Order: sequence, then C-alpha cells, then structure tokens
Amino acid sequence: MTIQLTPQGPTVPALAIGTWAWGDNLFWSYGKDYDKTDLQQAFQAAAEAGVTFFDTAEVYGLGESERLLGQFMKANDRPVQIATKYFPLPWRFSAQSVTDALTASLKRLQVEQIALYQIHQPFDFLIGQKNLMQALADEVQRGRVLSVGVSNYSAEQMRQAHQLLAERGVPLAVNQVRYSLFARKIETNGILATAKQLGVTILAYSPLAQGLLTGKYTPESSTQVVGARRLDPQFSRSGLEKIAPTIALLKQMGEHHQRTPAQVALNWLIAQGNVIPLPGAKNANQATQNSGALGWSLTSEEVMRLDEATRAWR
Repeated sequence: MTIQLTPQGPTVPALAIGTWAWGDNLFWSYGKDYDKTDLQQAFQAAAEAGVTFFDTAEVYGLGESERLLGQFMKANDRPVQIATKYFPLPWRFSAQSVTDALTASLKRLQVEQIALYQIHQPFDFLIGQKNLMQALADEVQRGRVLSVGVSNYSAEQMRQAHQLLAERGVPLAVNQVRYSLFARKIETNGILATAKQLGVTILAYSPLAQGLLTGKYTPESSTQVVGARRLDPQFSRSGLEKIAPTIALLKQMGEHHQRTPAQVALNWLIAQGNVIPLPGAKNANQATQNSGALGWSLTSEEVMRLDEATRAWR
C-alpha cells in the first residue's frame, strides 16, 4: 500500500520508520542498549519488508541519525526515500540558512535529492514564515527536494503555510504531528480536518504512544519502567490500569487477524486515510514487527470499536 504526497509528489509506503533514536544518546540509550549494527539490521529488515520510507532530522543525534542513514543506504542496493527536517533556530534569520542546512543534511545522507523536507517546529523568530516557505519552494525548483512539509503546526499555521507555498505553485505535502489511539487531539483541534480539506498527509509520530500500545507495559510491571517513561503518568500503575481495557481489545483483535497489538494500533491509523504512521525501530525485530501493520485491514466494525474505546484521548 502506498500514498502519494501531493498530485505530482513522490509515492511512498503507507508506513515509515522514524529515526529519532538513531545515534541519539541524549534522549535515548544509543551505544548502551543498541548500537550501529542493530540499526543497520533494522534498516535492512525494513527495506526488505518494503518499508522504504525513513524520517529523520538534522537535530536527531546532532546529525548522527542522517549520517547513519547515509551509510546504510550506501551499503544497501534497495532504493529508499528520505524525509528530513530543518530546525528554525533563533540565529537562523535568512533563507540562506535553509539552503545551507539542506546542503549539510544532503552531505550527511550522501544523496543529492530527498523525497520530503520539513520545517521541524512552527517557530520563525526573525526569518518569518513567508521566507521559510519561499526557501522551501526554491529547493523544490532546484530539484533537491521533491516535496515539502511542516511539523507540529496547528490547523491555522498549516493553512498559512499551505497558502504561502501555493503562491509559488508548490503544494504542502505533510504535517508531522503526534497521533495514536492514545493521542487523538488532532481529531478535535482542527488539524486532521484541515489536512483532509487541503490534501495534506498526516505523518503520525509516536504512533505506539512510546510503547504503551504494544502491550509490553502492564499495571503489574509498572515498577520496572525505566528512563524518561518513569516521569510519564501514563506509565504509572494507575495510568496503565486505565489503558488495560484498550490493550485487551487490541490483543483480541490481533489474535483474530494473527497480528500483534502494535500492528493493530498501526493499522487503525492507516485506516483513518491519508495518515502514515512513523514507528521507531532500533533493531531488526522491531522493524519486521512494524511492517506487519501492512498487507491487511481491520474491518470497519473493528475500526469503530477502537474509536469508541479510545474516545477519552480525543
């Protein structure tokens, strides 16, 4: 299954791999719990399963995520599509900063063109949204970028970006936002409706809610939660008790389709239409598990049951 990013844009798989954790030891435990070999195996497993769309950013691992992707692509003969992001730092106050940042990203990725270039946050500081969008449109015309997008933009910010790009004849391809069964705010704050109206694809990050939707975390195991998750009330015993009925429903549906709870949760996102989930993968097993969300579909009744079961998270 594939999705075309805008009428003339690239066609990509309906599932992508998020690479925030690749090379990052600030927020993640890269170099301790997993290493470069694990990530290369994750890359190969994903590509072999047909998940050939990878999302990264210049700030992930301070460029290391892009560098690793570049190395893995060189060592692999399967064509893949890359999305990366520009971070609008306060001291980046001209369109030239976008050009320079993209040049650096392409060098780390060892490619001359990428499928998608996104503005990481809706900050504009001194540069302004108009100059940002003009710079993106320039890169489309130069041929270094096939499509452009934004990330973490509100409905109104997305509409403004769409209009500014349209003035240059460039469509807004995506808005990358948090979206999962346990994070459904975009359905009620106008982002999802506006995206559908404008023909913008949603790239859903944290589609498994930091692992909550895998079924790995239970009320009984709440004391074993480590890292940043310990600060998240959803991972407390009471938080895990609250989500237990939904996890049970995911397991039940998964058994019916011979799939895991995570694969069911990802398939539910795909069923929303024009939504590409972005689960992470730190090893080959996780990449293979992610790919199991493709090639089948929940029934309309199952989609509705999961919708009703998780309405508290809208």
